[in-house]
Amino acid sequence: MRIVADTTRCVGAGQCVLTDPEVFDQSDEDGTVVVLVERPDDLEKVREAVHICPSQALSLVED
Repeated sequence: MRIVADTTRCVGAGQCVLTDPEVFDQSDEDGTVVVLVERPDDLEKVREAVHICPSQALSLVED
């Protein structure tokens, strides 16, 4: 599984970073999501971040 982030939908709320700071960060320019690890081993926190994203800018897709 890999993470897909739609930065055009991202509102920069930062909930993903708070949920899993090892996988997500925010752009210094506009605060949008930056995926640090596209294919993380542990998906528990990633699934939570996808679920709570207020703009639904994150998704998990099968490779």
